[in-house]
Amino acid sequence: MQENTIHTKIARKDIYNPHSNETVNERRIFGGNPTAIFELNKIKYPWAYNIWRMMLANTWFPEEVNMNADKRDYALLTPQEKQGYDRALAQLIFMDSLQTNNLIDNINPYITCTEINLVLVRQAYEESLHAQSYAVMVDSISANAEEIYNMWRKDKKLQNKNDYIANVYIDLAKSPTEINLLKAMYANQILEGIYFYSGFSFFYTLAKSGKMLNSAQMIRFIQRDEITHLNIFQNMITSLQRERQDLFTPQLQEEVIEMFRQAVDIESSWGEYITQGQILGLTSQIIRDYIEYLADKRLNAVGLPRIYGKNNPIKWVDDYAKFNDQRTNFFEAKVTNYSKGGLNFDGF
Repeated sequence: MQENTIHTKIARKDIYNPHSNETVNERRIFGGNPTAIFELNKIKYPWAYNIWRMMLANTWFPEEVNMNADKRDYALLTPQEKQGYDRALAQLIFMDSLQTNNLIDNINPYITCTEINLVLVRQAYEESLHAQSYAVMVDSISANAEEIYNMWRKDKKLQNKNDYIANVYIDLAKSPTEINLLKAMYANQILEGIYFYSGFSFFYTLAKSGKMLNSAQMIRFIQRDEITHLNIFQNMITSLQRERQDLFTPQLQEEVIEMFRQAVDIESSWGEYITQGQILGLTSQIIRDYIEYLADKRLNAVGLPRIYGKNNPIKWVDDYAKFNDQRTNFFEAKVTNYSKGGLNFDGF
């Protein structure tokens, strides 16, 4: 990778730029010269506008999920299950908090394509909605509310993981270069497609045994959003591969693959920490195999080679997470169909 490519600075877009004459074909994901007017009858990236419309159609609110039964269920969990629930919830709270701030303050200011600006604003809204969802979940169990929200301060394992996740975004904030922005996009693939998915699987595991069903229902709503968020950054990366081929050097590929390897190690260790080897058959090996499977899937989606070659060892998790087909909701005795927006992202 050439030195000047590594250190090429990027500028925040102007919030109003009346002197721009940029045409729709001249739009760039970053480094463009937009007027800042949302002229949505002229679109360069149809995928962004389609996702935007789908996100609007998929609006939901946490209070739609009645959490009363989970308060009773929580009291009946084993000590290990309670601890795992609290740890998994504390991790999700951190990640959605980080992601909301990261999108608003750290990524979107450098994106110079209006239709992508729109989806990132909506994504930030959805991440903050997830924070409200976790508040509803915490309130429903009530017993450990303060402990869950302050766990990131006291639990060294969680603190170390949080620091690692945040570092790539902090690098972008400190040094806004083209490469650091691109790395932050890959980090979003890891956050949305590995860390979140791994965390969600714990709640589905409890639900599979008939426990904390409404928590799992809330997670399903959240995961439906995260599937979309994963798709946003996947499309940003693949669009940049066509728009800025010069950035995608062998060195960058090596660095990104190493990011994924470290993420797999960290998340596997965290998964073992949550389950303590005592939660419903989730062995350390099953957890690691699942995370390696997710990593391969995310790498392959952005044109990078699979590095683990693992199959999904807990395929039933996919059935618990599905919204995009018509079926009897396994939490409620009613038929639901949530494919509202015309795009189906099953398989993410």
